[in-house]
Amino acid sequence: MTREIRAAHDGEGVYVYQAFKPSIVKAALRHGTFAEGFNRERMTWIKPSFGWVLYRSGYASKHRQERILKIKLRHEGFLAILRRGVPTTYVPALYASEQDWRAALDCSEVRFQWDPDRDLRLHRLERRAIQLGLSGETVRQYVEEWIVSLEDVTPLAKAVQTAVRKRAPLPDVPTETVYAVEPGLRRQYGIEQPPSGL
Repeated sequence: MTREIRAAHDGEGVYVYQAFKPSIVKAALRHGTFAEGFNRERMTWIKPSFGWVLYRSGYASKHRQERILKIKLRHEGFLAILRRGVPTTYVPALYASEQDWRAALDCSEVRFQWDPDRDLRLHRLERRAIQLGLSGETVRQYVEEWIVSLEDVTPLAKAVQTAVRKRAPLPDVPTETVYAVEPGLRRQYGIEQPPSGL
């Protein structure tokens, strides 16, 4: 399966998704960032793939995942998160030993993993989607510095679910394209090199 960071993005920032219980989303929308109910002491996972968050949350139906937020992050914040990332599993190409990898993981505020991406019908795609787990100071920066805007996309998730169930045309969803990153990050994340000439 191919690995590329795919996300909806524009000149201002990049979009990621998170699913929460309703009270956390309501408070976040009131404040324009995460507030009451959001635990900064816990690792929080962000996902650029809408299909993957639909799969993970069961179309916003699983316990404590009944609402889905679309979060716009400044590019500088998203890139800072990526640069701090350590894989959740040992990668020999990056670390001399499992002990070195474990030490890096224990010290890092960001961990990442690749999972099979999903389409809107929750079918597996022949590519992987990235998840990024944030902790420590990175969570503080995420909440206080990097969020541009928040949107509750639970109604869109439910509309997709209804269309799938009724075999009706799917609603329009944000287009996710490859998010280009520097060569060092491509190596760090095991991303395939772009074709020559790009």
